[in-house]
Amino acid sequence: MNPPGPFIDLQVNGYAGLDFNADEITLDEVVRVGQRLADDAVEKVLVTLITAPLETMIRRISRWCEILDQLDGDASLSRFHVFAGFHIEGPFISPVDGYVGAHPREAVRPAGLDAAGRLVDAACGRIRLLTLAPEQDTGGVVTRWLTDQGITVAAGHSDASLDQLKASIDSGLRMYTHLGNGCPAQLPRHDNIIQRVLHLSDQLAISFIADGHHIPCMSLANYLRCVPSRNVIIVTDAISAAGLGPGRYPLGDQTVEVDQDGAAWSADRTHFAGSAATMPSMYATLHDRLGVEQQELQHWMRANPARMIGDE
Repeated sequence: MNPPGPFIDLQVNGYAGLDFNADEITLDEVVRVGQRLADDAVEKVLVTLITAPLETMIRRISRWCEILDQLDGDASLSRFHVFAGFHIEGPFISPVDGYVGAHPREAVRPAGLDAAGRLVDAACGRIRLLTLAPEQDTGGVVTRWLTDQGITVAAGHSDASLDQLKASIDSGLRMYTHLGNGCPAQLPRHDNIIQRVLHLSDQLAISFIADGHHIPCMSLANYLRCVPSRNVIIVTDAISAAGLGPGRYPLGDQTVEVDQDGAAWSADRTHFAGSAATMPSMYATLHDRLGVEQQELQHWMRANPARMIGDE
């Protein structure tokens, strides 16, 4: 069965050999990857830039803005322009082992208006989504300010308490990024970040990486039963390895190894570092292994993510 497409993917760190977090990116590379994404029935993606020293993040955002301006200005390239803006994942996340995930701990920082403002200014209005840890945003000040700028704020890489999550929702929090990941492999059995977010799933959109590795299908099926369909979003969290098979690939300043099963591992093999999957392969996992119907998948893989970035 052919996937319904088109898809909208809110979390793409790279694709088809191009690391979106690289310091040197060319227009030709972006056009090539845009074609590959379009071939995979992807209508729009958010270029996801992860935690790095603030000046590095600003430099990478600025370079991407130059390229996106070129795409905007050349009608002949419009069919390759699937890049709908930025998802900034970090640097305002938890520095604690497990929760920090594949992000460089030394570049993590508490949320602050000055740093947030510099990121927003560098992006020239193109940030659509920003992931932070609510416990790093004292009083929800940055969440509220970003929301006022029209930016969707998601929690993620976080061990926020239930009260901190509720307070963040009051400040404008709308989403949780890749639930079940960005947290330690071992958690308290009852009170943990997964249970807290599921408890609030009527108030938050929740994204899941449905590659069969980040969350085992049995667990993913359980999570999906807990979340209202209108709040389910499927993301790839794709890296440069997406669609290329086993091997070693870059992700920012680190190297990721994709094994024979298609799982993308950090160099020390302690945690996953992005995904090598594509939206069509995740569609197949959800449909064939979990029995999710096509109409529901269209909501999870297009309509719901579109709503999060105001592209309904």
